[in-house]
This record gives sequence, structure tokens and C-alpha cells, in this order.
Amino acid sequence: MRSTAPPGKVPLLFAAAALAAGTLTGCGATGGDPNTVKVAFIKDTNSRVRVRDDYLALVARQFERANPGKKVRLIPVQASENDYYTKIQQMMRSPKTAPDVVYEDTFLISSDIRAGLLRPLDEHLNSWADWRQFVPTARAAARGQDGRTYGVPDGTDTRGLWFNRNVFARAHLPADWHPRTWDEVLDAARTIKRKVPGVIPLNVFTGKGAGEAAVMQGFEMLLYGTGPNPLYDPGAKKWVVGSRGFTDSLRFLDTVYKEKLGPDVSDALSPNIQTNVAAELLPQQKLAIDLDGSWLGQQWQRTGGGNPWPQWSRTLGQAPFPTRSGAPPGRVSLAGGWAWSVPSRAQHPELGWKVIATLQSRANALEWCVRGAQIAVRRDVAAEPRYRTAVPGIGFFTKLVEVSRYRPALPEYPQVAAAIGEATESVTAGDATPAQAGARYDQTVRSLVGGAVVNKP
Repeated sequence: MRSTAPPGKVPLLFAAAALAAGTLTGCGATGGDPNTVKVAFIKDTNSRVRVRDDYLALVARQFERANPGKKVRLIPVQASENDYYTKIQQMMRSPKTAPDVVYEDTFLISSDIRAGLLRPLDEHLNSWADWRQFVPTARAAARGQDGRTYGVPDGTDTRGLWFNRNVFARAHLPADWHPRTWDEVLDAARTIKRKVPGVIPLNVFTGKGAGEAAVMQGFEMLLYGTGPNPLYDPGAKKWVVGSRGFTDSLRFLDTVYKEKLGPDVSDALSPNIQTNVAAELLPQQKLAIDLDGSWLGQQWQRTGGGNPWPQWSRTLGQAPFPTRSGAPPGRVSLAGGWAWSVPSRAQHPELGWKVIATLQSRANALEWCVRGAQIAVRRDVAAEPRYRTAVPGIGFFTKLVEVSRYRPALPEYPQVAAAIGEATESVTAGDATPAQAGARYDQTVRSLVGGAVVNKP
């Protein structure tokens, strides 16, 4: 993952930044107005989905009432995740365009710290009583290698299998489906292909188009089911290469797309695949099994979801994703999440911190978890009855936290993730065998980290 715009995308980036700069929620002057705080965040590529927009507008009004004379200017950046990362990094490089608060995917925080784009928040966190409510893993998610903290997480997420009970009934598959191995997942998909024509049996995100969604909730959900520390060895402090688990994970993807168990390859590799899955394929019951995240329910809420689907909680079931051959703990999940940070070149960092503290008050954190189908990272929010009953399936996904793994919080990770995306795309498109793609990945990683690798057959 590059921290500068790739060739050919700079004009698009500046156009998008200019467009975002002209999109206001609430009032406020532009530029260096000392009374206006700018908040940049990712907007769903489906314009009808307004869950985050509506929540932030609510908090902005609350902040303005509590701070007379101050205005919040919301800067929604409508883009795929990969393009969003590039755009906000470019915005943060100049005091003229840097927001005062930015929504950061936690996997990018270490690389953005190394690039000098973020400001440590410890002086505020040390005196903020609410910080004690955040669970240790959430605190660590936004901590740099220097031991300082650069963001306040607004929730976490886990991943598992969503499956359509109606399609399963037509395929004579069990309503309480609980696959124990990868082969059982593939066997179910093959049964659906055979017995329920016209329905896509299985979606596993892949390729470069979906960005970190494909890397994390696609490939790494497979990889982390192949053994301990399959990506980075913390004991050796080196990246893993040459592993059978890596090749086996690519082989799973190869099977899905060679046997036509997944979406058409052109659709699978599209940057719009996430939107298509949530807005069309699942609600229209054209997809039987989806390896995806805990937040999907936010898409289908009556208010702000953009794709109201009142029947979803009865139509869809959830199952943990299994390890490769059923080895303990038998379930795999990765946890991630986003955080609110203050850019180092923010013009109003103190106001920026006040906005973050408002966003992550107990009441607002609860509101966001309920609206956004987020897994709470504050203990007091997790204990709230409203949270525990807000979204069907929240108990299932919250329970996966106990087995969830986290991506390596290292500056090199975004580049390693980009190399994974390249490997999965080449296999999915049929341009390389799993062995060939794995070998190219190994070579790329060796180059990226200066040879600081360990072979793990």
C-alpha cells in the first residue's frame, strides 16, 4: 500500500479532494477559520447508505451546541477503501488541505505515523477519564511503535460466514450449518451450484479492487486458519515466507473461481464488489454464502441503511469460518476497526481533540455501535442492554472476539497487504498458479523488508 498517489491517479485525487472540500454538513467557513473544525471520513460508495453521515451530522450539531461559536465542517470522501486511503494521505500532507480530525483504518496508523502524518494524543488521553473504559486491544490498535497513541477507536469488527437459509433449504443443507473444515465449506458451495442454479454459491473477497477487504476478510481469514503466526513471526521479528499455509490459501481461492463457485471473475475483481454483495446479491438472494464482516446489518436498517431489508435477520444465518482441517480452536476470525485521529498538520488540533472526545463519549459511542452494527470497544457500552439487543447476530460476532487475530501493527504491513492483493488477483484471474503467485509474493516481501524474513514450510 503506497502512501503517495499511484501514477495516473494524482489528478483524480485532487479533484476528489476539491469536491470533498466543497461538501459541507453544518455551517462553517473554509481555510484557516479559527472557529471551524474539519472532519474527514469515508463515505459509502452507495450514496443511499447514510449511517455514518447521519451519525456524524448528529454529533456535529451536538458539538456546536456545546461549544457556541464553533462550527463543524464534515468532509465526506466518497471512494473505495483503497482510494480513500490515498486521498486522505494526500490531504494530510499539506496544512492547507489537512483536516483537523481524520477517520483512519487502524491497519494504516503505523505507516502514517512513520510518514509523519499523525499527532500523538497521549497528553489528552492521560487526563480523559473515558479512556479507562476502552479494552486493552482497542488501546493497542492505535498505538505506535514509539509507545504513544495516535487515535481513538470507535469500535471493532469480526468476520464469519453469512448464509442464506432459504437457499440452504432448497439445497437440502442444514439450517444450523457449522462447517468444520475448508472442504466442508467447498462441499456446501458445490451442492448449491448443483441443486440451486442461478444462485452464486460462495463469495470470498479477492484481488486488488476490494483492497484490504479482500486481503483481510478474504485471504487472511484463510491464512490464519493454517497455523500460528502465519504472516509475521513476532518472536523472530520477521515476516513469514515460503509457507504451505500461504499456498494452500491461494489454492482455496483458485478452487472457488476455477470451479465457478464464486461470482464471475470480472465482478469478483471489481472495486464495487463489496457494495454489490451488500446492496444486491444478498438482499436479492442471489448469493448463498458470504465470508464477510459483522457490520453488514447496518446496510439493511430501515433508517439510513440505504438498502432496507426487514427480512434479513430471518433469512440469513451466521457460522464461524473454520480452520483448514478443523485444528483447534476450530474457528477463525480477524478483528479490525477504525479510529479517529488528529493529523500532524491540522490547523486546529485542540478543537480536533474536542470533537474526538465528543464522538467517543459513552452516549455517542453507544449510538454509533447501534447504528453502525459495530462491536463495542468500551466496557460500559458493551454492558448496555440497548447494545446487546440492537442488531440481530451481534452476540454471535461479539463472541468471535475471543478467537480473533489482529493484523501486524507494523509500518510495512500496508505494502505486504498490497503484495497479498497482487497474489490473490493473479490466481483469481488465472494468470498464475498458487505456487507461482506464492513465490512472487515471497520475492516481493523479501525486497520490501530488506530480507528480514523467516521461512516457515
